[in-house]
Amino acid sequence: MAMEAIIAENIVKSFGNIRALNGISLQVKAGELFFLLGASGCGKTTLLRCIAGLEAPTSGSIHFGERDVTLMPPHKREAAMVFQSYALWPHLTVGQNIAFGLEERKVPKPEIKRRVEEVLEMVQLPGFGDRSIDQMSGGQQQRVSLARALVVKPKCLLLDEPLSNLDAQLRVEMRREIRRIVKENGLTGIYVTHDQEEALAMADRMAVLTRGNIGQIGTPEEIYRTPLTAYVANFIGETNLIPGEAIETRDGLTMVKTAMGPIVGRATDPSWTPAPGEALRLSIRPEAWRLHKESGDNAVQGKISERSYLGQRIQYWIETAGGRQQVVELNPHVIHEPGEENIILHARHDDVTILKP
Repeated sequence: MAMEAIIAENIVKSFGNIRALNGISLQVKAGELFFLLGASGCGKTTLLRCIAGLEAPTSGSIHFGERDVTLMPPHKREAAMVFQSYALWPHLTVGQNIAFGLEERKVPKPEIKRRVEEVLEMVQLPGFGDRSIDQMSGGQQQRVSLARALVVKPKCLLLDEPLSNLDAQLRVEMRREIRRIVKENGLTGIYVTHDQEEALAMADRMAVLTRGNIGQIGTPEEIYRTPLTAYVANFIGETNLIPGEAIETRDGLTMVKTAMGPIVGRATDPSWTPAPGEALRLSIRPEAWRLHKESGDNAVQGKISERSYLGQRIQYWIETAGGRQQVVELNPHVIHEPGEENIILHARHDDVTILKP
């Protein structure tokens, strides 16, 4: 089965005088599991619905491979959609729910039976075809809704927050499952979620959307380690945002004046070199702050105000001259007590990202 790239160009979508999408362009490579991520109301579901054909863009074009599908009805696009609500019919059996799309397409009965059994194997529910939907747990219903999408042999799988109704343990299990299904079947997948952990764990690449625009596109590692804006830094993972102003830039590193003293870091936007005196923000991840008494880069003094013990990691809140810093120690050797003073924090130059204010 040929995989297909999905290309959206300048997609604008207005509802009355509200612009949900502001001229979005992105290219999803064939066989890629691509995430659309952002807070609610950022436009991610609207974009997915335009790609699925459930909404027509106000302007712009959508291509699946070579085909222009902008105005094509959903069933001709060879894309299948999985919703967060499962949208299963309670009065039909599991097998009948899955077969529905094939019956609509007038596929012969013996082939329907064979394909339903095939996809039940694929989602690890072999032999469940005769069960009724209300005998199935939430996780099993999600698998049925995946099977129903896969049975029509789509080239693209579009998923709208498919795991948000499941409990935490099951969500983690289903993440692996969905990724496996997309990869083993050579599908191109677009997955909408506001759950950053889900995106970091599953995505090949992702786009972070903010108010109908794309804030950044990249791999999970690029977006986590090299965010281009404070919004992206804050949205993906926890971070400490510290205001400052540039002192000087040398060899790709900028020294920044902050309330906690001078801190050296790297600007993430390659087209921008902070000018001396320019206002900016630093982003330092909680795990990038090292907590020990020896000397190191970017030393900041502080006092421990709170801590929570989380097993393999400890989270501290540390008061500094520049405000409270959140610090996460992984596999801690020493546990510090609240009230402890003269704590020195360090962060490597490379772990301090410099962003426009």
